[in-house]
Amino acid sequence: MRAVEIPTPGPPEVLKLVDRPDPEPGPGEVLIEVSAAGVNRPDLMQRQGHYPPPKGITDIPGLEVAGRIIALGPAADGVPVSASGRRWRKGDRVCALVAGGGYAELCVAPGLQCLPIPEGVSDIEAAAVPETYFTVWTNVFDRGRLADDEWLLVHGGTSGIGSTAIQLAHARNANVLATAGTDLKCRAAERLGALRGINYRLEDFAGVVKDITGGRGVDVILDIVGGSYTARNLSCLARDGRLVQIGVMGGASAEVPLRIIMLKRLTLTGSTLRIRTPAEKGEIAAALEREVWPILEAGAARPHIDATFPIGAVVEAHRRLESGDVIGKLVLQVA
Repeated sequence: MRAVEIPTPGPPEVLKLVDRPDPEPGPGEVLIEVSAAGVNRPDLMQRQGHYPPPKGITDIPGLEVAGRIIALGPAADGVPVSASGRRWRKGDRVCALVAGGGYAELCVAPGLQCLPIPEGVSDIEAAAVPETYFTVWTNVFDRGRLADDEWLLVHGGTSGIGSTAIQLAHARNANVLATAGTDLKCRAAERLGALRGINYRLEDFAGVVKDITGGRGVDVILDIVGGSYTARNLSCLARDGRLVQIGVMGGASAEVPLRIIMLKRLTLTGSTLRIRTPAEKGEIAAALEREVWPILEAGAARPHIDATFPIGAVVEAHRRLESGDVIGKLVLQVA
């Protein structure tokens, strides 16, 4: 098969399209003929040498794919199953969250981490679903417990995760605010469902949040920045608010004002996705199929595709994502 490898850490130019042996599915796994693969920031970090794959996982980058099942690995009952109990068959059209291996013509995935592609969703769109939708569901709605009519602040509102969080929260009747680095991106966030895009380069997001909410603050914050944002995040949370940390682009350390946590009864939490077990990821997959797939099939949310690239242009795809100009997701066309 053709696959992308990272011979040595470095800039986008180190990525090489090479021939690799076809992988074989193990117990409980399926083999997917990949038609499209999502491109995500963790892929950039892996290429730079900052995000190595977990032990036993292929060095081929790529965390999400869409395509068709062409082979089944062994399982207790002879057929790998989905988290919802569906028995996978050859020819099934699926999207899957993987711990690596997505930038290839063939990709092995645990059956528990596969989902049927929703009705009316293309393979290109489906390839942009798993990484961001798994992340948003487990952090905003599970750990963050965002409920109807609550307020959500999304940092990085036009990123893949940000655009997903805005759409899903809006579709589930929450009030959404989002930060972005340009007025153009702020308007894009509003088109996705945010009530207000906040240009963090020109405005103090904490002050804008307090103004819009009448001093109340927001109930949940999804933050990819950390660092100096932490104290400001806590200041604009409402009583019983929840800060969910999923990235540290602004720094992994912060001074935390403990008194405000006590006075407001705040919750600070966070998570990472890649190191979770297939069983844990399967639980998220089952929740997505139950809670989110109807939203996708109704067209109330869709991955926003900024651009697509043939797999042979993977270097250009990484350059595009590093430019900071992307709104939504980038996808590699593999088939």
